[in-house]
Amino acid sequence: MPGKGSKIPENTIKRTAGLFRVLGDPTRVKIITALSGEDLCVGDIAELVGVSDSAVSHQLRVLRNMGIVEYSKEGKNVIYSLRDEHIRRILEQSLDHASE
Repeated sequence: MPGKGSKIPENTIKRTAGLFRVLGDPTRVKIITALSGEDLCVGDIAELVGVSDSAVSHQLRVLRNMGIVEYSKEGKNVIYSLRDEHIRRILEQSLDHASE
C-alpha cells in the first residue's frame, strides 16, 4: 500500500472502486464465499446461495468481467473458481471486520 504522500494512479483508484461496487451486492458476496471453499458449477452455486441458475449466471458474468472468477470446461460442465487468492483474502478480511 502506498505510503503517506504517495500518489495512486487514477486507473488503480477506478478499478478499486469498481471492485468495491461489485462486492456491494449480497448475492455476489455469497457466490464468492461459496467459491472460496471449492470450485463449483452454476447449479451447485445456485443451490448453496439460494437463487436461480439464471441469477447465478448473471452474477458470475459480472464477476468474470471484473476478473474475480474464471471458468473451465469439464465435458459439458462449466466449473467456476476464484481467479486468485487476493479476492479470498479481501473477503475474509471484510467478513472479519463486519463481524467485530
